[in-house]
Amino acid sequence: MEQIIHIPQDLTHLSWSKIRGSSGTAGSFLKAQETTLEGKTYYKLSDYDSFHGVTGHESVNEIIADRLLTILDIPHLSYQLIHADIIVDEKPIRTWLCASRNFRQRGEKKDALDNFYDSHKLSGESPLEFCVRYGWSEYIYQMLVVDFLILNRDRHGANMEVLANRYRKTIRLAPLFDHGVSLFCRCRSIEELEKEDVMADKPVQCFVGSRSAWDNLRLIPHDQFPRLSPLKENDRAYLLAGLDDALDRRWLDRCWEMIWRRWQAYENLRYQR
Repeated sequence: MEQIIHIPQDLTHLSWSKIRGSSGTAGSFLKAQETTLEGKTYYKLSDYDSFHGVTGHESVNEIIADRLLTILDIPHLSYQLIHADIIVDEKPIRTWLCASRNFRQRGEKKDALDNFYDSHKLSGESPLEFCVRYGWSEYIYQMLVVDFLILNRDRHGANMEVLANRYRKTIRLAPLFDHGVSLFCRCRSIEELEKEDVMADKPVQCFVGSRSAWDNLRLIPHDQFPRLSPLKENDRAYLLAGLDDALDRRWLDRCWEMIWRRWQAYENLRYQR
């Protein structure tokens, strides 16, 4: 699959809504889906409002996070960035959006982790303790590292999914997905971007942790830091390749600065402990 499609595609037939429930696209951004001979494709817009149109760049963040997870060798949902013509609120818009495929295997049914936890937790058991009991600690610790690196603000209980196959009697967590509300997603101008502290510990949602991305790193036992392929300075080229048409280079440079400096901080913490 070509990861970035620069030539505008005609996707005006898509119907956009805020309905939750499509596999891989839980959240609050406008979504659409279609079924073709190749299977289901799920689409997601960056931040949108009916007056200003598309104002965010969360779709680009998904690609940056996708590539970072590839570098670190962490299983995840792959995204595609598409330049497209769409219609929202009866208005034609040319924008960048992201697309993904269904990650469920045949026979699997999904449930949001928060729902699954509520149904199966032990008395007094925290979400983190629950995940450890189910054997998902490595997955959780990988997720906490990545969410620290990109300052993911949106790891609520529906942005993690449990996939169960009752016939095969298997149960697993879905590959990591939905990383758009991260990096500099709250900035709306270069002036705001340049004022941002890339190491700031801003409030985050984390169903299995706390409101602090820093504190969530410290939830990882000192002898259980995940085994990740290391991030290197020359990975910058791969991480940002082909994104200049979709996002200002100054924005991309700051995204790399955040990820690289946070990686160095993570490495320091890991070796200090």
